[in-house]
Amino acid sequence: MQTDALNIVCPHCDSVNRVPRSRIGDGPKCGRCGNPLFTASPVHLGDHNFHKHVSRNGIPVLVDFWAPWCAPCRIMEPGMEQAAARFEPNLRVAKVNTDEAGQVAAGLGIQGIPTVILFRNGSEVARQTGAMDPGTLMRWIEAHL
Repeated sequence: MQTDALNIVCPHCDSVNRVPRSRIGDGPKCGRCGNPLFTASPVHLGDHNFHKHVSRNGIPVLVDFWAPWCAPCRIMEPGMEQAAARFEPNLRVAKVNTDEAGQVAAGLGIQGIPTVILFRNGSEVARQTGAMDPGTLMRWIEAHL
């Protein structure tokens, strides 16, 4: 049986908020900082907040592991932006710069970038390494949600 509320981690202050399922699409705001819980753009995560966002969000979390020097990673950026705009509030889209979050990348065995991982309830459910154009990325997400 599903509960009436979902945990949503604030992309601004990392606080966990309980949001009624029936209100998830109504533009909920964080009870701590007052900012929107959904911004229609990827959330930037690092070693300090990655695990909280992946394990405590009541919605799936799609994470793009990338680096600023990686040309294929930059090619994927528009697709990640489109995914955030299209799938929120039913999916959190996040980005992890592997140069800055080495512990997370090493812990997940990231060996090549870009790598996209879909997490549900803190567990990895799908992984894809290599650049995808926006259309391919959208189809990949839909196939794994």
